[in-house]
Amino acid sequence: MHPGLPSPPPAGETALRPGTFDGQTVLVTGGGTGLGKAIASEFARLGAAIVIASRSTEHLEAGQAAMEDLGAAVATAVCDIRDPEAVAAAFDTAEAAFGLPDVLVNNAAANFPVPAEDMSPNAWRAVVDITLNGTFNCTREMGRRHLAAGTPGSVINVGASYAWTGGPGFAHSAAAKAGVKSLTESLAVEWGPYGIQVNCLVPGLFPHEDMTSDIRSSLDRTSTKDACQPALRVGERQELGWAATFLASPYGRFISGHTLVVDGANWQRRSMTNPPVVTVRDQMGRGPFQP
Repeated sequence: MHPGLPSPPPAGETALRPGTFDGQTVLVTGGGTGLGKAIASEFARLGAAIVIASRSTEHLEAGQAAMEDLGAAVATAVCDIRDPEAVAAAFDTAEAAFGLPDVLVNNAAANFPVPAEDMSPNAWRAVVDITLNGTFNCTREMGRRHLAAGTPGSVINVGASYAWTGGPGFAHSAAAKAGVKSLTESLAVEWGPYGIQVNCLVPGLFPHEDMTSDIRSSLDRTSTKDACQPALRVGERQELGWAATFLASPYGRFISGHTLVVDGANWQRRSMTNPPVVTVRDQMGRGPFQP
């Protein structure tokens, strides 16, 4: 029996000094649930005031309660990141509550599995508009405000490993995430002289209760998820939060334009001999294509 990578310290532990983010404000899109909430929680534990932006009032309420449980100051903003005016209003809310956000985490995205031939133009537009255009809208607003104020800042985009490899069954999301990775690299160079750091954080498999039913059903078809990872385990949500807090901390500020993958090397796994090809349609249990 192989041990795999060791388990992390328990949730609530921090690698950075207590108070690392005292007096700072962190805005997290989609921060009311899932991995966004996990990232926001780690910034909250280190002293940050948290602003959560989401389209869903239910998600905002859940995120606010979680941050308050950690003793953090928190504000919320209803925001559709596809709308630049709504994004500007969310930043106004953050500034009114705590001041200009020091850190922006672009976590909000859209995704669902679908064979490309079955994907409607509206489905393509919706995923690209939220995942890529929404990330740009938020990052642009963050950059413009810091450039005008002459202050440094940190942007963390949430990416995906299929930005490099492609994502069969997720062509819309993979294309959008490839754009996010490239945007990260472009803006890190453009804005570095002004003290604005831009990085990308790629999560591996971090099962959580807020996964969509489509993605959850795909996972449920895998009987032993741990055995499918080189680490022989899936990720614990706090591990992603720890990576985010390090990147935005004073100890990570010389890292910019980088995409950090936190997945136990899963995206780099290759077999010495390839297994038989199973089409995306067959993997999803769909019949032959019908135009």
